[in-house]
Amino acid sequence: MSDSTTAGGLPGGAGEGTRAVRAGLPEPVKYEPPLPGPVFAAHFHLPGEPTGPYTYGRDENPTWTHLEHAIGELEAPGQDGVETLVFASGMAATSALLFSQLRSGDTVVLPGDGYQALPLVRAQLEAYGIEVRTAPTGGDAQLDALDGARLLWIESPSNPGLDVCDIRRLVEAAHARGALVAVDNTLATPLGQRPLELGADFSVASGTKQLTGHGDVLLGYVTGRAGEAMTAVRRWRKIVGAIPGPMEAWLAHRSIATLQLRVDRQSATALAVAEALRDRPEVTGLRYPGLADDPAHKVAAQQMRRFGCVVSFTLPTRARAERFLEALRLVDDATSFGGVRSTAERRGRWGGDAVPEGFIRLSVGAEDSEDLVADVLRALEESAP
Repeated sequence: MSDSTTAGGLPGGAGEGTRAVRAGLPEPVKYEPPLPGPVFAAHFHLPGEPTGPYTYGRDENPTWTHLEHAIGELEAPGQDGVETLVFASGMAATSALLFSQLRSGDTVVLPGDGYQALPLVRAQLEAYGIEVRTAPTGGDAQLDALDGARLLWIESPSNPGLDVCDIRRLVEAAHARGALVAVDNTLATPLGQRPLELGADFSVASGTKQLTGHGDVLLGYVTGRAGEAMTAVRRWRKIVGAIPGPMEAWLAHRSIATLQLRVDRQSATALAVAEALRDRPEVTGLRYPGLADDPAHKVAAQQMRRFGCVVSFTLPTRARAERFLEALRLVDDATSFGGVRSTAERRGRWGGDAVPEGFIRLSVGAEDSEDLVADVLRALEESAP
C-alpha cells in the first residue's frame, strides 16, 4: 500500500468509517457482488507448476485474502510492506507468533496481569526450554525484565484489569536490546490504537471480540512487517493448520464494515457507565482508561484514539456480585467482550486472574446509553443486602 491509495483504490487519507466500510474489497467487476461470497475449496485447479496464489486450502483462500487486506488497512493504513495473517482464534494467532519466533534458550517477557490463558502458554514455553519472565502492565514494569530477551509481549489495555503501559517507551527500550515487540491489540482494536505506528513489530488480536462484534465468530490475526519474522508465522500456520473457515472469514469481513459505528457507540456508553459507577459507595477499584481520573488515562490518551468497551470494578463480596449479575436485564451473564449485546461476568469464577471475588468485567454493547446506565444502577440497588 502507498501513502496515497490502498489496495482497491481507497484514499490513504480516508476517514476511519470510510476505511472500515471499504477495507479489503476487491476492484469492482460488473455484475459481481462488492464482497464476494465465501470460497469453500480444499483444493484449486492446478495444472503445470504451482506458481499461482491458490494451491491448497490449508495454505491460502481468496476469502482470507480479502479479510487480511481489510485488517491490514485498519492496522497500518498507508504503510508499505505490512502483512496480515488470519487464524482460527486469537489463541491460535498468539501461539503462532510466540512459537514461531522463540527457540530453546530464548527469553520472552510476558505481562503478569494479561489474558488468563497466558499461564498455560507460559507452561508450554518453559517445557520447550524458553525462559519466561513476567511483570505487570502498569508503570511500564516490563522495562526491568528486558535484558537478554528475544521477545516482549505487551497487552495494553490489559485484560481484565485495564492497566495501560507506554507502548512507545517499551518498544524503544526493547529494540535497543535487540528484542522484538508484539502488542495484543484485542481490547483496543485498530480503531483504538495502532501498535505498528507506535513502533511495535507485530499487532496480534482475537477477532472474536470487538473486531467482529457479534459473538458468532472465532478468529485471530497477526499483522506485522513483511520479512523473515512474518514468513515464520505463516510457516507455523501451515504446519499447525490453525486456519479459519471461509464462512468465518467472510462473516468477519462483513462485520468490519460497521466497526467504527460500533466502537464509537460502545466507547461513549462505556464512559457513561463508568461515570455513573464512579460515586457508588459499593463500587471499588473502578477502571476505565477513558475516565479523566483513571490511573492509566494520561498514558492512554497519548496512544489511544478510543478507550474501548470494557469497564471493570469490584463489588464487596462474591455474593453481591452474583446478585448484581442476576438482577441485570439488558446485560447477559457471559464471558468474552466486544459484542453488540452487553455482557458481564464475575471474572474470578474462571481462576487464573488475580482479581477479588467480587470483581466484575462489564462489556458495553450497542444498547442506548441511558437504558444501559439505568439497568446497571437498578441492578446495584436490587442486589444490595
